[in-house]
Amino acid sequence: MRIFITGAFGQLGSEIEQAFEGSDFFLGGRSESDITDQGIIKTIVDFRPDLVIHTAAFTDVDVCEVKSDKAFKVNAFGTRNVAVGAEKAGAKLIYISTDYVFDGKSDEPYDEFSGTNPINVYGMSKLGGEEFIKHLSRRFFIVRSSWLYGKTGKNFVKTILNIAREKDELRVVNDQRGAPTYVKDLAEMISKIARTEAYGLYHASGGGYCTWYEFALEMLHLADIKKEVMPTSSSELNRPAPRPANSALTSIALKQIGIEPRQWKEAIKEFMADMES
Repeated sequence: MRIFITGAFGQLGSEIEQAFEGSDFFLGGRSESDITDQGIIKTIVDFRPDLVIHTAAFTDVDVCEVKSDKAFKVNAFGTRNVAVGAEKAGAKLIYISTDYVFDGKSDEPYDEFSGTNPINVYGMSKLGGEEFIKHLSRRFFIVRSSWLYGKTGKNFVKTILNIAREKDELRVVNDQRGAPTYVKDLAEMISKIARTEAYGLYHASGGGYCTWYEFALEMLHLADIKKEVMPTSSSELNRPAPRPANSALTSIALKQIGIEPRQWKEAIKEFMADMES
């Protein structure tokens, strides 16, 4: 399989290489595949991919709120360019989207048939990308995921562990609920989805859900780090971008193709063991 990956050097991109071991890759970083430049269309077509996996995005939620033009340029219109390139190449397209397309007002996890209503610019711009995919692509998979962490790049797990090693007390948000997702698991789910022709929308995250506070407690327990963790509210952080109180995902679509996401506690346990080895 010939696979074109945008954002290949992010925390998900490196795991995708492992999940599709034996394939021929075009690994697009910022310079190799600037998705906001329409030249990316020709770059994709010239590679002649069987599959395009679009992971590149502007993901800093708070910066998106104050730089909305950039957020839509990258996440919506950049995605449009990738969609056109994949369609011209006759390739399947996988677009990585987000749990932040939801407003968080539901008490239950969101499935693929739940109505979207993003409350921040990041979520709006990613939803814009979804709309371009739906209108410009015939063979597409939109894969929404949440609370990603992995061995490379910045993420919540690394941040908490670093702070815990430097400070005696941590303050962690306890009024946002979601599904932590190990990028290794996400990459494996993407690999399985890509090998089907069951096109459409998927929610692919860790099984179950928790608050950021509960997530922090679990990882510190696994790391055998004994520090006081104080629950705090989102309002106390005073961030530019609002976050959904509940963005937990569940999937009807994955079950239709025989995929059962691993529970988030199992995944973080493996991740912590891998980090220590």
